[in-house]
Amino acid sequence: MEGVITTISGLKRPAASPRGSPSKRTNFVGISPMKELTNVKTPTDRPFRVSIEGNIGAGKSTLIKYFQEMDGIETYAEPLNWWRNVDGHNLLELMYSDIHEWLRVFQSYVQFTRLSVQTTKPQSSATRVQMFERSIQNNRFCFMEQAYSNGYLHGADYSVLDQWYRWIRANVDISLDLIVYLRSTPEVVYQRVKARGRPEEDGLSLEYLKQLHDSHEQWLMTDDERFNTIPVLVLDADRTLEEIVVEYKKNEHKILGYDKKGLKKIEQEEKDKVRRKVSF
Repeated sequence: MEGVITTISGLKRPAASPRGSPSKRTNFVGISPMKELTNVKTPTDRPFRVSIEGNIGAGKSTLIKYFQEMDGIETYAEPLNWWRNVDGHNLLELMYSDIHEWLRVFQSYVQFTRLSVQTTKPQSSATRVQMFERSIQNNRFCFMEQAYSNGYLHGADYSVLDQWYRWIRANVDISLDLIVYLRSTPEVVYQRVKARGRPEEDGLSLEYLKQLHDSHEQWLMTDDERFNTIPVLVLDADRTLEEIVVEYKKNEHKILGYDKKGLKKIEQEEKDKVRRKVSF
């Protein structure tokens, strides 16, 4: 049914909410509420799976590069080259140049490529961790929701993509053990995007980044299991490169799944701080 989605738990809810969280910097950094890292149940027949999430320009590729040379870790950068060359067609450029015309095709291909990446078998039996730059869950509950709520994605296209996602979830192991959310301020990432000068991102507006920020907040910063059941480690991505690398180092044991036991529970006061910052 148009305008309604079946959520993780099987319940139905409106496809998109017009209310977003404030795009202000939070004073909460840690494991997000109700998703304790101690609850992680990683199957013994596969590595620990962690996805790095955040707004455009939040520093996801920087985090991936920090961990990619470590033993026992396989990293998977965002498949930008796939999107830039589909039999000679640059879908990323086409989407940014005319979002109304090309978003439906782009969303379909992104879902396919993220599925391909996220189901990649480890190259070595010694691999302990698989680390992905964004996830198929991100595409479904963040980018797709934003596109539909903004009118860029027709209800019919949305429904088809949603049904494909539900089939994938029911028939393919796309499970994640941890999400690292690089939580940023839209104004900060806007300046970073302008500074790095990727051709396809030339037309990105601050308003779009604000909307994308709100989509991430609705997806990840909530106790509502209809949105997400995966533990989320929240890091302040507004920091300088030097400061954020220190945070990577400090949280390395959590990011790599070595801290699945004995993690201190979040105090209620910290949870309340998050609730005051996030509105739905």
